[in-house]
Amino acid sequence: MNGEIKEYLQKNKDEAIQTLKSLISINSVQSDPVTTADGEVYPFGQGVEDAFSHLLKVAEDSGFDVCDVDHYGGHIEWKGVKPSEDGGTRPADETLGILAHLDTVPVGDGWEHGPFSGDIEDGYIWGRGSIDDKGPLTANFYAMKALKEAGYVPAKNIRLIIGLDEETNWIGMDHYFSKEPRPDFGYSPDADFPVLNGEKGIMSFKIAAKLGRTTVKGLELRKLSGGTAVNMVPAQARAVVNDPDLKVYDKIREMAEQYEMTTGHSLGIHRMGKSLEITAKGKSAHGSMPEQGINAISVLIGFLGQLNFINEDICGFFDFYNACIGMATDGSKIGCAMADEQSGALSMNAGLVDYDGKAVSVTCDVRYPVTHSSDEVYSLMMPAIDKYGLGVLKGEDRAPIYFDTDSPLIRTFMDCYSDSTGDTESRPLVIGGGTYARTCENVVAFGAMFPGDPQLEHQPNERFSLERFSQIMDIYADAIYRLTQPDFSI
Repeated sequence: MNGEIKEYLQKNKDEAIQTLKSLISINSVQSDPVTTADGEVYPFGQGVEDAFSHLLKVAEDSGFDVCDVDHYGGHIEWKGVKPSEDGGTRPADETLGILAHLDTVPVGDGWEHGPFSGDIEDGYIWGRGSIDDKGPLTANFYAMKALKEAGYVPAKNIRLIIGLDEETNWIGMDHYFSKEPRPDFGYSPDADFPVLNGEKGIMSFKIAAKLGRTTVKGLELRKLSGGTAVNMVPAQARAVVNDPDLKVYDKIREMAEQYEMTTGHSLGIHRMGKSLEITAKGKSAHGSMPEQGINAISVLIGFLGQLNFINEDICGFFDFYNACIGMATDGSKIGCAMADEQSGALSMNAGLVDYDGKAVSVTCDVRYPVTHSSDEVYSLMMPAIDKYGLGVLKGEDRAPIYFDTDSPLIRTFMDCYSDSTGDTESRPLVIGGGTYARTCENVVAFGAMFPGDPQLEHQPNERFSLERFSQIMDIYADAIYRLTQPDFSI
């Protein structure tokens, strides 16, 4: 890039921080659909729509074309031109896509700053979405803005495509691409530097037990809950039990103390009228890296499995859970552990547990290696599930992606990263996380987290270093510049 572009990048940085602050201040956790007085439907809730409309307004005021596809998603576009055979120019016929998202995972507890504060302190901007993915999205928009203001003329169209339900079901992006063409190539700024050349397969499923009725009296499970999203390691879980013989509660307290001493995990025991509440605390982490957290559901069911409930189906489900899931995060206890050279080992996260008196279930998130398939995972798990007479409801299933490290796309991103940072040692990565790179051909994840930086996305006190925010604006501007040159080809 020339010096003039760098000058405009510097001029835009304060405005970029203020825009990011305003986006963080909007609670864009997906919620129930909203229908306006005019009959318009916001499918992902008012907060997501507020963040979306705010960003489109900022982009439109900056002179970009914007598009809202039925409130399911949209884009900010900059039309390119390319040289023509007569020495003039003609409209560009290729599109660089930059795929990012505005929705966030739920907030959770334990924040030092308000999760929607956008507070700036100690060199960081704090809040849910600051890293995942409002910060990288904002940096890409202002990289585009700086290039435009500097007079750069791209030889390819540039679309900053905005997703609104990336953290949940991706139906927004499916709907968007049913109305708009897919880009020819591009990147998603929703992972790590230097670049991802692969993403593991992602699948989710629910393992459930139907519960028969009981007529005898004794210890009953009244409530059981845990987790906020399948792709997060649950930090809390809760059960409420009841027994006509209140002396049983004293025994449960004693067992809880012994369990804490044996396992090192913490339980809370509290009377609730004639019932007893049992809670467990864990440590939240991204569901693609469950080994970095402590699963509160597993902690709680590990203890509940020691109790003698009158419902044999409940006891059977707890036996299954502890024997086949437990604290393992690699699928080994349920029989689906696997690995390959390209992407490493499978990971498994028990993200949600549900109980309604008629059935009890656990919903799991699995990230499997790029040379394997979801069918293999199911076939390996089913013997254990069948042994306990349980059922499986299949959910999300996203195939893995993988690019050769010598491809022009990967080489260009590696050059952008190494030229900016001086880091020539880091190599392309394959991760368990899932990005919008899966929605299009010739798209990979590029940034925005640097090697060695703390992984704060999906966790309390999510925050983004302002120094890093400035740095990624420069890197993304360079990437956009290189990828939209007339001679760039994938």
